[in-house]
Amino acid sequence: MYPPELVAPKKAELTEAGFSEMISVDDVDATIAKPGSTMIVINSVCGCAASSMRPGVLKALKNEKLPTHLTTSFAGVDQAAVERVRKFLLPYPPSSPSIALFKDGRLLHMVERHHIEGRNADMIADHLKMVFDEHC
Repeated sequence: MYPPELVAPKKAELTEAGFSEMISVDDVDATIAKPGSTMIVINSVCGCAASSMRPGVLKALKNEKLPTHLTTSFAGVDQAAVERVRKFLLPYPPSSPSIALFKDGRLLHMVERHHIEGRNADMIADHLKMVFDEHC
């Protein structure tokens, strides 16, 4: 588990933008059960989360169409929640950071770590905006 003082600012980048945190199994189950579209961001302390993923996600929120629900869990911190989310992400292997879009409880789109690494925030934002336009 990571020290809280290390993780807090990384969590705040998303929660201050309106993302709700999923820290328990019950949080995940309730989130997945919500009607509409739900983006789940598996946050991480890694460099690609800091330089590309979080900034890209935040830029994507400037799109006209957005998911109904914005949620996040932090790998290595919210362990029970992340483990539960990953069951809903099968057949995709565990990946952090990662971004998933669900609609009415069904996984529609997955952005794995290998889709994030080596891409800048604008590329990730543009990709997410296309996904939002199609599914939200």
